[in-house]
Amino acid sequence: MNMIQNAKDQVLQLTLNALARAVADGVLPQVEVKPSVEIPKDTSNGDYTTTFCLAAAKAMRMNPRQVAQMLMERMELEGSYFTSVEMAGPGFLNFHLGTKWFADTVACIENEGADYGCNDMLKGKKYMVEFVSANPTGPMHMGNARGGVLGDTLAAVLAKSGADVWREFYVNDAGNQIEKFAVSLEARYFQLIRGEDAVEFPEDGYHGDDIRELAKAFYEAEGEKYLECDEAERRAALADFGLKHNIPKMQRDLARYGIRYDEWFFESTLHDSGYVADSVAKLTEMGYTYEKDGALWLNTSRIMAENLKKAGKSDEAIEKLGLKDDVLRRANGFYTYFAADIAYHRNKFAVRGFDKVINIWGADHHGHVARLKGAMDALGLNGSERLDIVLMQLVKLMQDGEVVRMSKRTGKAISLTDLLDMVPVDACRYFFNAKPETQMDFDLGLAVRQDSENPVYYVQYAHARICTLLENLEAEGYAVPASADVDFALLGDDAEIALIKQLAVYCEAVRLAARDYDPSHINRYLTELAAAFHKFYNACRIKGEEDNVLRARLKLADTVRSVLRNGMALIGCSAPEKM
Repeated sequence: MNMIQNAKDQVLQLTLNALARAVADGVLPQVEVKPSVEIPKDTSNGDYTTTFCLAAAKAMRMNPRQVAQMLMERMELEGSYFTSVEMAGPGFLNFHLGTKWFADTVACIENEGADYGCNDMLKGKKYMVEFVSANPTGPMHMGNARGGVLGDTLAAVLAKSGADVWREFYVNDAGNQIEKFAVSLEARYFQLIRGEDAVEFPEDGYHGDDIRELAKAFYEAEGEKYLECDEAERRAALADFGLKHNIPKMQRDLARYGIRYDEWFFESTLHDSGYVADSVAKLTEMGYTYEKDGALWLNTSRIMAENLKKAGKSDEAIEKLGLKDDVLRRANGFYTYFAADIAYHRNKFAVRGFDKVINIWGADHHGHVARLKGAMDALGLNGSERLDIVLMQLVKLMQDGEVVRMSKRTGKAISLTDLLDMVPVDACRYFFNAKPETQMDFDLGLAVRQDSENPVYYVQYAHARICTLLENLEAEGYAVPASADVDFALLGDDAEIALIKQLAVYCEAVRLAARDYDPSHINRYLTELAAAFHKFYNACRIKGEEDNVLRARLKLADTVRSVLRNGMALIGCSAPEKM
C-alpha cells in the first residue's frame, strides 16, 4: 500500500467533497478540472498541497483565493489523515497530516512485511530482462559486473511492481567469435606440442592467458590425439572443450555475485533449429531484403526511414543521418550475428510471448538499438514499443586517485573474479547499482572501508544498530509492540515525524525504479532512510524513557529495520544484525 498516494488521493477527494457542498449551497458553480496534489519542498506550511483552486477558479472566472475560502469553510477533515487545511499564496490549499496517517503507515509496513513496497503497476505483464550475456570466449570484466547488478536489480523492482519477470543470459556460442576462439586454442595447442617459435599465433586471435590455460588443460586431457586429425573436427573439439570450461565458470562467478538466471539461452539452438534461416526468410517474404555481391542484405535504411517518418522526421533530416543497410547472410552462406540477434528477439516476442523485453547493453552498442527495433517492427512485432534497451556507461576502477587496470595478484586485467576477491559482494552490488547512463568511478578503497563514508556500510550499520538496540531492550523485558498497541500521538518530535514520512517514501522509490528502469532509486532511498534513522536515534532517547514513549519509539525503530532489510534484499545486499 502506497501511503503517500493514499494521502494524495484523500486530499483530492476531500477537496472535491467540499466543492460538492459549495455547489449544493449555490456559492460555486460545478466545474470539471484535473488539479495536481504534491508534497511541497518546504513542509512547514503543510505536508500536501493542491492547485485545485487555481485550476477551478479559471473555469469559474473567479479569484482563486475566494474559491479556496469557500472550500475551506466546507472542508470536513474528521476521520481523515489531516488535522487542518490552510490557504497560501495565490490560492493553494495546504493540508497538515495527523496521527492517523502516521499510525496507518507503520501498521501498513507491519501488515505487509516483506511485501511492503509491492504495487500492481505492471500486473499481468510478462517481462524479460536479458543482461550480462558476456562473450563465453574469455573471463567476464567490469562492464559485465555493472550490467549484472543493473539487470538483476531491475528485474527485482519490476517483479515488485507486479510484472512476471524472466531473467535470461544469451550465450553467443556460434559465429565468428567462436571460430576465432577455436583457432586461438588450436594455435596454443600446437605451440604446446611443437614449440612457440614453430607455430605463429594469429594476429587477430585471443591473446589472453586464459587461452593458454585452456589449451594446456585440453592437451593434458587429450594429449596429441587431435594433432593430425581433420581441422574442422579439431576446432570443434577445442571450442566445445573451452565452452564447457568457461560457461560453468561464468555461472559460478555470477552465482557468487548473487545472480541466477531462469535460462541460459544458447545462440546455437537458433541455428540448429533453422530459426535464424526462417527469420531471414520471413523478412524476405515481407520485401525487406535484397541480394548484393552474393550476400543477402536487410534494407535497414528503409525500415528506419519509415519509422522516422512516422515520428514526424522530414526527408531532409533522415537523409542527413546516412542510414545504412546490414548483411544478414554472407556470400559464403553463413548468417551474421545481426541475423541471429533478429531471430533471438523474434523468439522472445513471437514464440515466448513477452510483452516487454529489456536488454542491458554497454553504451558502445548504441548504434545497434534502432536497427534491432526496426527489424522487430519489420516483422510486425512492434519493437519500437516492446523492446527497450538500457545503455550503461563505462566503469573505471580507482584506488588512491589512480586508475587500476591490472590485478596486483595476477598481473592481468581485472576480471569479475578478481573484483570479488578484492571487494565484498555487498559493496560491489551497492556501488554498481548506480544510474546506468552515468560513467562510473568505482573506488576500491572506499568499497572496503568500514565507516560512514562507505554508503553500503552506512546503511548496514543502521540496520545492525537497530538490531543491537532490540536485543538490549529485549534483555530488559521490552518486546516490540504491535502497531495497534502504540500511541502514535507520542511521536511528535521533528526527527520522528521525518522518519515516518521517509518510511512511506519506499513505495514510491520502488515504483520510480521500475518506471524509469533505474534501480538506483533504491540505493538513494536506503541512504536517506539510514540518515533519517541516525538523526532520530541521536535526537530521541529510547532506553530510559517513560514506558509508553519507549514502546512507541521501539516500534518505530523496528519498522525502520524492517524496511532497511526489505530494500537491501531488493538490491541483492545483506542486512547484517551485527557489525
